[in-house]
Amino acid sequence: MSFWVIFSCRNENDAMKNIVGEVLKRLDRTYLPITNFPVRLQSQVQKGIDLIRNKKIGSCILGIWGMGGIGKTTIAKSICNEIRHEFKYKSYLANIREAWGGGRGPVDLQEQLLSDILKTKNKVHSTDWGKGMIKEMLCTKKVLVLLDDVSSVEQLNDLCGNRDAIGEGSVIIITTRNVRLLREIGVDCVHRVEKMNELESLELFSWHALRRADPCRDLFELSQEVVTYCGGLPLALEVLGSYLYKRRKEEWESVLSKLKEIPNDKIQEKLRISYDGLEDDQQKGIFLDICCFFIGKDRAYVTEILKGCGLYAEIELTVLVERSLIKVEKNNKLGTHDLLRDMGREIVRQSSPLPQHRSRLCFHNHVLDVLTEHTVRTFSNYFELSV
Repeated sequence: MSFWVIFSCRNENDAMKNIVGEVLKRLDRTYLPITNFPVRLQSQVQKGIDLIRNKKIGSCILGIWGMGGIGKTTIAKSICNEIRHEFKYKSYLANIREAWGGGRGPVDLQEQLLSDILKTKNKVHSTDWGKGMIKEMLCTKKVLVLLDDVSSVEQLNDLCGNRDAIGEGSVIIITTRNVRLLREIGVDCVHRVEKMNELESLELFSWHALRRADPCRDLFELSQEVVTYCGGLPLALEVLGSYLYKRRKEEWESVLSKLKEIPNDKIQEKLRISYDGLEDDQQKGIFLDICCFFIGKDRAYVTEILKGCGLYAEIELTVLVERSLIKVEKNNKLGTHDLLRDMGREIVRQSSPLPQHRSRLCFHNHVLDVLTEHTVRTFSNYFELSV
């Protein structure tokens, strides 16, 4: 038997609204699936909901921004689950960046959005026709829309159009790796998702690897090593935790040894999306330079070196920050997540099996080997010529 405590309500009308809201929440089965182990999720969800609630007038566009694998989609879906009962009209468009590149990508997504809201099958003949239909729909209805993994302003324009045309009380949630997109469309607020702290990381990893909240004594030190390697990135903790599940201690040790030499493919594949999405080779090259040479160096110092090489350092560094690939610390030092750094160095390593043929030498031993070999070869050539 269910009941509600209503004495805290100001009047009978408020009490009825609360009861109706609870009933609708329980009858609604349109939950979006989320993780089985929601470590720290509730605090992140509450922060997003608070940002939405603080926008008391008109519609609200909430941007959720962070690097790949940080948990943006999980947070956004959880926010939708919490407030979905307030909306009759809802739509969730997943993996927009990936879907956009398909044969009818933009049109298919517009059709899905219209179908979700209007509950009818609408044939979209062109993106402009779809934009007109979406604009008309958003003007007249209170909607909850989640646009997941947006990578261009064009996508936002085609799927939610002019923000001034969005109806009263509507909520649009956008997840992206590029904060610049959110600024261009003029979102009301940005929720930047930060990496997990050590305790949160250890708990999340332990749930995936051991199906318990904390590691057993025998695996505690190895678990801490994995957590340190993952650097607070939920994706990495989940991937490695699931991979180590029901494996022997010796296998854990082997995996950790391997990670020191070869990054995990699943993690790297997810992170590389941000690198591949850069606009040109100059941006990619500067990112690789930072990974190999400039982590912990002063931004002004790095800017001068890059400008001396004929590169447009100021704008390119800003773009890399906006794309969540690098960050500028409080002391104006350049930094990046350790796994992004490893990804950049792995890209350089994969360019050639021989260090001397790579564009950059990231490690002292490679530099020493190449210089030694070059010096010996040059000296041998000189000696042969002299003879």
